[in-house]
Amino acid sequence: MLMNMKEILTVAKKNGFAIPAFNISDYAMFLGIMEVCEETNSPVILEIHPDELKFIGNEMVLAIREKAIHSKVPVCIHLDHCSDFSVIVRAICAGFTSVMFDGAELPFEENISGTKKVIEIAHAAGVSVEAELGTIGSTDPADFEGGTAQIIYTDPKDAETFVAETGVDTLAVAIGTCHGLYPAGMKPELKLDILKAIEERVSIPLVLHGGSNNPDEEIGKAVEIGIQKINISSDIKVAYFQKMREVLKDESLREPNVIEPLCMEAMKACAKNKLALFRTLGQGDKYC
Repeated sequence: MLMNMKEILTVAKKNGFAIPAFNISDYAMFLGIMEVCEETNSPVILEIHPDELKFIGNEMVLAIREKAIHSKVPVCIHLDHCSDFSVIVRAICAGFTSVMFDGAELPFEENISGTKKVIEIAHAAGVSVEAELGTIGSTDPADFEGGTAQIIYTDPKDAETFVAETGVDTLAVAIGTCHGLYPAGMKPELKLDILKAIEERVSIPLVLHGGSNNPDEEIGKAVEIGIQKINISSDIKVAYFQKMREVLKDESLREPNVIEPLCMEAMKACAKNKLALFRTLGQGDKYC
């Protein structure tokens, strides 16, 4: 069941749950995420960063669309963090049902104008648009999702103005998360009071970036207050590749159809924990 972001998150907001946006980087990871979501009847957002898209190619997007269309669960295909208008246009043409314009580091008015430009073409194609206000931190300089050394928290009044002037479908807010995994000694803390103030001022679904490795209790409270989409990349990739490192200690193994299913199962276990935490398990029935 292929949907855009507005469609899939409107139901989540109405019913008080969030949907994980899993970054997928290859076909085996894609299959594993689809398996766990279909096994648990859970809606899912398949998220692909422009760098990931370069690696997998538009041809794989066609395969993702085909499987999503015939899946029993709701699926959204989303372009993650992109400020390049030409890449966004190509993603829409390739079959994405949602795109993110990342103008968070631009001046406020330029972020508004850039978001409106993307909305004009995306909405004409039935594609929803996510924007970001404030900045997400980064724990890894090599992380392709970017982020900044210093978090700039989203101002609730600015959020209200931004949504009213752009007509954006979903808004990623900065309340204290970072991309990547937190190093030893670093204790993340979500500013849930800021989230509550934003939720009181805007009516559209809210997004939390950098959702890997945060304390479950904080993430659960964020869902209670009003987060409907949570980005998960590092956690599932760590689970997948840690298992691969273990498996490849057996140097006799060489067939992908023997090696990769074991890695997929480890990733699926991690993904299922996120689905439970976000209250997504079994929510596919809400879309019937």
